[in-house]
Amino acid sequence: MMSSTASKPIASNPAVGAAVALALVLSACASLQSAERPGGRSWRPVDGLVAWSRVDSLSGGGVEVYAGQGVARPLRAWALRIDERRADVETRVAVAADTGNVRETTSTFAREAGACVAVNGGYFRMGAFPATAVGWLVRDGRTLAPPTSAETRDGVRYPTARAALGLTADGRAEIAWAVLRPDSTVGRADGPPVGRDGVPAGALPEASPWTVRDAIGAGPMLLRGGGLRVTAAEEVFFGTSIPATHPRTAVGVAPDGALIVVVVDGRQAQSAGVDLNDLARLMAAAHARDALNLDGGGSSAVVVRGVRLNRPTGGGVEREVHNALVTTCGARW
Repeated sequence: MMSSTASKPIASNPAVGAAVALALVLSACASLQSAERPGGRSWRPVDGLVAWSRVDSLSGGGVEVYAGQGVARPLRAWALRIDERRADVETRVAVAADTGNVRETTSTFAREAGACVAVNGGYFRMGAFPATAVGWLVRDGRTLAPPTSAETRDGVRYPTARAALGLTADGRAEIAWAVLRPDSTVGRADGPPVGRDGVPAGALPEASPWTVRDAIGAGPMLLRGGGLRVTAAEEVFFGTSIPATHPRTAVGVAPDGALIVVVVDGRQAQSAGVDLNDLARLMAAAHARDALNLDGGGSSAVVVRGVRLNRPTGGGVEREVHNALVTTCGARW
């Protein structure tokens, strides 16, 4: 994953934060039956890969939080539903305010934004100082980085369009393939270029104008129209480690417009991580219609109500990242 190796603790005592998160997860798993009381919930992830239980202590105010444990193998995951239809719920793209290396932890993003939810965002260059985004990045209508339009593998140039999340001025979340058009504007396409390893696409797909307030590009696409569609090869992720098993962060949009977020721990005895196909399954289990993979590996982090839920790559210290998705919730929870 394209990320920084620098990090800083989530609190003055990182062990305390990790212990709180673990206690919340164990409590949630123990209260599976009580979480499903008569009258029930309108949303609940369902999948044979992971058993999910609602975290009542963190749910409310337009945000539903579920903790997941692997059924047949060590796996630990979290699924969130963020109701963007509510007037007091808003998700935005945040970029690190640090003027030096332009990187912050996801917990710092959450604290600075007063956010009820924060997750790490898109790819960025690990070796750059200051950090720079890899892929489309828009904040408050200002383009900070263009979409990826081509990649080179073994001296061969491959035109590409990669999956992106766009947030419009009226609060809608949209997922499509972001295309850098000939006039330097960004368009949304219904599919990536038709190419594969060794056979570059002839051209980028046609794309209609895509007007957004905020946007994060990453990829590959995981779901499209409710069906599994993992376009790692088409988005030219072959020749990289991204299709392999890793800690993961993914974002999707439900049929009713809600944002769906899934974070999976990895590289540790309690949770090995997942590949892109299993990540797509988890997003489908969380009832996303469209979904894409965000940055992962040591960058994956999810913070809810000031508590980091996951253990990044098995440790208690978060990696600093370049950008994040932050959600503010005005209502009491």
